[in-house]
Amino acid sequence: MNKKSIVEAIYGKIGLPKRETAAIVDTAFELIKRSLAGGEPVVISSFGRFSVRERKPRKGRNPQTGEAITIPARKVVTFKPSQVLKERINDTEGDRDTR
Repeated sequence: MNKKSIVEAIYGKIGLPKRETAAIVDTAFELIKRSLAGGEPVVISSFGRFSVRERKPRKGRNPQTGEAITIPARKVVTFKPSQVLKERINDTEGDRDTR
């Protein structure tokens, strides 16, 4: 699923104009990005938690030359699904829409 299909799905359920729906989706994604960039976790009830973690610098190897290099520290986004989402994904009874 990509952003366009999200907009199409919301448009199909709610019926707002596609431009308005796309603007809402863009705004939601922008708010999530802004929060994560500021180091603030994003928790979406019944879906999961996005957070930013620091990765320490580590030793690596250039696969072409075999030369040892240091991979610098960086920030990464992590996602932890909610229990509701885990249950929905692992539901063996098929596609129920109970939640």
